[in-house]
Amino acid sequence: QVQLVESGGGLVQAGGSLRLSCAASGRTFSSYIMGWFRQAPGKEREFVATISRSAIITNYADSVKGRFTISRDNAKNTVYLQMNSLKPEDTAVYYCAASLGPGTTSAAGRYDYWGQGTQVTVSS
Repeated sequence: QVQLVESGGGLVQAGGSLRLSCAASGRTFSSYIMGWFRQAPGKEREFVATISRSAIITNYADSVKGRFTISRDNAKNTVYLQMNSLKPEDTAVYYCAASLGPGTTSAAGRYDYWGQGTQVTVSS
């Protein structure tokens, strides 16, 4: 089992940047596919980005491609989401998630563990 704790959210103006971190407990962090999801008020949770165990493969939602970068440091048991050129429509609670599945996936149902979320608010 793994516990996930997100941090780094906050209030930022449009065009600004934030870096989210997700610290994982346990010794087997490198065994997990990691992902970031977000949920805006009144909307369903949506996929943002995912990264493979070795960080070789990354995938992004079209809405964030070219602006967001997912990375991981297996020695620090941490996954990151660098968010640049933020837009008001990026406002949401951001969640990190861990999957024991065979490969990267955008499907929330394939993730086994979830953090509590961190709020990101982008003002116009």
